[in-house]
Amino acid sequence: MKIALGQFAVTPNWEENLAYVLNLIRASEAGGSDLLLLPEGILARDINDPDITAKSAQPLDGPFVKALCDATRAGSITVMGCIAVPNGTGRFDNTLIVVRGGALIAVYRKLHLYDAFTSKESDKMTPGDTLPPIVEVAGFKVGLMTCYDVRFPELARRLVLDGAEILVLPAAWVRGLGKEAHWETLVTARALENTCYMVAVGECGERNIGSSMVVDPLGVAVVKAGEAPVLVFCEVTHERIAHARKVLPVLENRRFGRPCLKSEVGAG
Repeated sequence: MKIALGQFAVTPNWEENLAYVLNLIRASEAGGSDLLLLPEGILARDINDPDITAKSAQPLDGPFVKALCDATRAGSITVMGCIAVPNGTGRFDNTLIVVRGGALIAVYRKLHLYDAFTSKESDKMTPGDTLPPIVEVAGFKVGLMTCYDVRFPELARRLVLDGAEILVLPAAWVRGLGKEAHWETLVTARALENTCYMVAVGECGERNIGSSMVVDPLGVAVVKAGEAPVLVFCEVTHERIAHARKVLPVLENRRFGRPCLKSEVGAG
């Protein structure tokens, strides 16, 4: 499968961001990609306006998602990225959308809200309460995660035990002391400990680090972007996953069970 990583700097204007994303879709299709992964928070961002995300939130049947559906209607590319979706409570959900063939085929509401360092996402966002879906793309099973989720290894492990061969991570990783090292370490660890591909796309610009990357099942960074807007491509193979799981059978050797959400404990 060929994957495109669409790293860009989100502006305060959702129409401008939509136009940029539509160009990325066209370029990714021209490059033969099966999947285009975009960053987190692609509707709007303004370092000088902390309320921009809430003010720009759109429903899943709003103009942004409709335009993405229209852009994918004639082709086979799958597009993933995160938008803010109002939930009727005066708050919003950080929602990873999956669009293909002119339709919204899957969504994931971010489980782990970024209440860390100097941020508190839970002031305006509502956390998800269900596990991410696993989506099939070009014969691969793809598990969904979002940004801060990468700091919680049990989510990645659960998705892989449920069949995911690739984990995707749209992000808006904030700059800060040691934060670039955290990003690279965590993305690499989730790939290596689960012998899966990790595809992580970060928003770049004034506030966030960019540094999009693909790490293979043996912890090798096969693609890594810098701090500027860029569209990069990467090939992933079933053979590499099979090789990693043969020489490093951590999934077979594990002594702990299948992680579950707190809400699942005692269910069934």
